[in-house]
Amino acid sequence: MTHAPRGAVQRMEDRQVAVYLAAMALGALLGLAAPAAGPGLEHLINPVLGALLFVTFLQVPAAELLRSLRDGRFLAAALVVNFAVAPLVVAAMFTFLPADRAVRLGVLLVLLCPCVDYVIVFSGLVGGSARRLLAATPLLLVAQMLLLPVFLYAFLGAGLADVVAAGPFLEAFALLIVVPLALAWALQVWAGRRESGRRVSAGASTTMVPLMAATLLVVVASQVPELGGNLTDVAAVVPFYAAFLVVMALAGRAVARTFRLDVPGGRAVVFSGATRNSLVVLPLALSLPDAYAIAAVVVVTQTLVEVVGMVVYVRAVPRLMPAQSRRHLPL
Repeated sequence: MTHAPRGAVQRMEDRQVAVYLAAMALGALLGLAAPAAGPGLEHLINPVLGALLFVTFLQVPAAELLRSLRDGRFLAAALVVNFAVAPLVVAAMFTFLPADRAVRLGVLLVLLCPCVDYVIVFSGLVGGSARRLLAATPLLLVAQMLLLPVFLYAFLGAGLADVVAAGPFLEAFALLIVVPLALAWALQVWAGRRESGRRVSAGASTTMVPLMAATLLVVVASQVPELGGNLTDVAAVVPFYAAFLVVMALAGRAVARTFRLDVPGGRAVVFSGATRNSLVVLPLALSLPDAYAIAAVVVVTQTLVEVVGMVVYVRAVPRLMPAQSRRHLPL
């Protein structure tokens, strides 16, 4: 009896890309069929996202995190691609974005924050270093929360202070980062001392794919009804999201070359630079005033484009960074 559940989990993990696409499709159908459920579903976003991040952090042993933080070249490359290169790419696009301030704010919120959850999954599918990405997760989260207000001020000016309050940012950081991380490390301590803790930890670790699918379903279902008359404005940002994925693949490879990373590290950096933190910044977008409601839909649109883009990345990145380069990426 113990083999069946594990077999089901393994099958989901083996087919996780298809599972995620199916979850988004189901979410879209649910949102269209029952638009009145949207507000209620929004209240589920933070709980399922917090659970997802808890399971993500659970895979990073505290001791392993400290050891991996000594991998200076990888961490430097991840910081450069996400907080130097990506903002420059966004700056090059910014002038051409739709003039609507709310649309621009949504694009900035999502493109300026690196992903910390399913980036690990997709990178691992092509032999990217999931361990190093996991270890870098807390650093990337803290860095984006500190730098996002600076970037928003640089792009949109001082008037943004009247729109984006600090409270929701701090609340999201506490509920979606600090609490899940603390609970994950507490469970690690329990697992290190008791067999019961090990069983709970092992069971929780098998929920990554279902939680990711549930998060995508809830997010899409809650936001599809908001498209309404905003479809034209939302559709206008799709080419920018697609262009970002193309440019960041090449930019990530260049950064990996510059830091002379091995192939697993280089592939991980490419995925880190390309994937964005739409699920974590969505609660921030939802906290904006009603006049900026479209920003949340713009954020969710990026998720839809990106997951499809990841299907392409899984095939393209191994060709962009072939495995026969055993030690370092070619100069």
